[in-house]
Amino acid sequence: MKLITLYRPIGQKELDLIKESGYKEFPPRLKWQPIFYPVINQAYAEQIAFEWNTKDEFSGYAGYVTAFDLPEDYLQQFPVQNVGGDIHNELWVPAELLPTFNDNIVGAIRVIKSFYGEKFNQS
Repeated sequence: MKLITLYRPIGQKELDLIKESGYKEFPPRLKWQPIFYPVINQAYAEQIAFEWNTKDEFSGYAGYVTAFDLPEDYLQQFPVQNVGGDIHNELWVPAELLPTFNDNIVGAIRVIKSFYGEKFNQS
């Protein structure tokens, strides 16, 4: 089985929920979030975590880049979506499929990079 590493930029609240799961799953999407979008490369995840999450109150002014592995054959059902420049590639997983997506994660969700904004308050 060939594994593919995906990345997901997240804020503090989502990280706390991932920790509660034992680093095994991403939390359900909020009602206004119809898709879960992991990204294809680390550079894009870092860009979002640094440029967006560290300036966002809802993210706790913190951005984290997570990495996780899934079987290539499972991921083939989700076409790559380009949402901007060359590195802006992501998968669009419908929110209702997130539990099955989580079940296909091999190993743990790993935090590989952290960014903190000026308003970050570690409590």
